[in-house]
Amino acid sequence: MNSRERIKAIVNHQPTDHTGFWLGNPHSETWPIFHRYFKTKNEEEFRLKIKDDIRWICPQFTPGFYRDPNGSGLFDNFVTTDLKHPLADCESLDDLDRFRWPNPDYLNFDDTLEILRNTGEFYRLSGMWTSFYHDLMFLFGMDNYLIKMYTHPEIIEKATQYVCEFYYEANKRFFERAGDLIDGFFFGNDFGTQQDLIMSPDLFDRFIMPWFRKFTDQGHAYGYQVVLHSCGAIYKVIGRLIDAGVNCLHPLQARANNMNAEILGRDFKGKIAFMGGVDTQDLLVNATPEEVKDDVRRVKALLSPGLIISPSHEALLPNIPPWNVEAMIEAALEK
Repeated sequence: MNSRERIKAIVNHQPTDHTGFWLGNPHSETWPIFHRYFKTKNEEEFRLKIKDDIRWICPQFTPGFYRDPNGSGLFDNFVTTDLKHPLADCESLDDLDRFRWPNPDYLNFDDTLEILRNTGEFYRLSGMWTSFYHDLMFLFGMDNYLIKMYTHPEIIEKATQYVCEFYYEANKRFFERAGDLIDGFFFGNDFGTQQDLIMSPDLFDRFIMPWFRKFTDQGHAYGYQVVLHSCGAIYKVIGRLIDAGVNCLHPLQARANNMNAEILGRDFKGKIAFMGGVDTQDLLVNATPEEVKDDVRRVKALLSPGLIISPSHEALLPNIPPWNVEAMIEAALEK
């Protein structure tokens, strides 16, 4: 069973030879530490050495994918040079109409597609990052975004439409060219804090779920499994995410309220696959390698077989000792 077959089976709740593993996407300052410890020279050599099952190939992280003739980047117009949120003072729909939104005609996927073609037998996560929730927070400012849901709901709905229509069209163009070069549509919106959801479930249903469902439906329409990234305490809406068609939830922020493996396994095992769960806030930072291994085994016992072991935050920071990463990997690959 190769990596692609393994991860597809896990997400489909089918038996596999062993638990899947994804290292995540370490912080740029962490890579030199890993290369020194594991004696590797580049990212792919490292991932091959640790038997990483997944490759995340996102168009937005491929240089030159957005080619505005004026030289602007995809979201250059979202935050001005003085760091003022450009829609902070928006009071009318006309203000939204005057804003310069991203143009899908400036997208170029050639380099991303070439990488996908040469990925080998690994599970390929891809698609636009589609972080519409964060983009709207950047546009309005977080406080203004949430307040305007009460004071100017029509503005939030229209702005959401502008942002999401761009992502929907971008994904459509990309998926039509990529075809079966993609296995999982991976996109991210951090809906929670350490304690709870950022907004109430009622507001979530009104302002987030309609477009969220369209994106999950879009991924499924092209034959992809849908993998959602959301940090934080999102327990209250996991049922909604399952109903919307999410196949796998990442990264299971282990120390956020109600996001530990015991609760997730008790309430959602068999209904959704899991990717993550190995605590990066304390365990990987401070534990001994044997303690790390014990915790990985605990998570596996609670969430397998629908589990891909991975850190509870994909951007591993330099404060995590590489020997603890090694211990996580070794325990993840135990049969």
